[in-house]
Amino acid sequence: MDHFLTGQKALVTGASKGIGLAIAKALSGVGAEVAICARNAKELEDAVREIASDGGNRRVLSRSADVSSSQDVARLFEFIDQELGGLDILINNAGSGVFRATAELTVDEWDRIIGANLSGAFYCSREALQRFPARGGWIINISSLAGKNPFAGGAAYNASKFGLNGFSEAMMLDHRNDNVRVSYIMPGSVETGFGGHSGARADWKIAPEDIAEIVTDILHMPARTLISRVEVRPSRPRSN
Repeated sequence: MDHFLTGQKALVTGASKGIGLAIAKALSGVGAEVAICARNAKELEDAVREIASDGGNRRVLSRSADVSSSQDVARLFEFIDQELGGLDILINNAGSGVFRATAELTVDEWDRIIGANLSGAFYCSREALQRFPARGGWIINISSLAGKNPFAGGAAYNASKFGLNGFSEAMMLDHRNDNVRVSYIMPGSVETGFGGHSGARADWKIAPEDIAEIVTDILHMPARTLISRVEVRPSRPRSN
């Protein structure tokens, strides 16, 4: 296996399950030291064991954090400084979703979705950018096709992902000459428990491991090249 990230240090948010866990496994598998965060400490412990069992002897660390809290994020990055001694890659994956008509959304639900999906990416990116000047770095934001395709019941989620796409584009322009590359990935339907869906596996959906492979492909690009945006759809969507 090509361990092209050996010596690199990565943080993946929202990595106790789903897409984030798959990305953390993939980064560890190509040589990176990986730190993961999520809100549920028990799920993080299980995820660390799972990643370590797949990734050999590379370090895997975890820290419970709510990325919608700037104070939590500041403490998370202090932990990264102490335990990893630096950061090269940030994957902003943490997210939340509530899907109902706008008039039915509560203020708390709106704040929670915008906080997790958009403000959290800003808080983490801001901390990472303060650490990148000495060594450069890469930020990859996990967005959604909902960031360009609004749908009924998606007011808060659409707003957060439209915002995340715009934030990603602007941040890329701000820092592309600072040895910082910014990319974002916009998946369609991914086979996870996101949004409260459960039951039999939907084989037509994108697998979390597919998104993880896209992340490692982006990171494998030569320094002269930036893949700034990737749209991903199921190749054979479910028939209505």
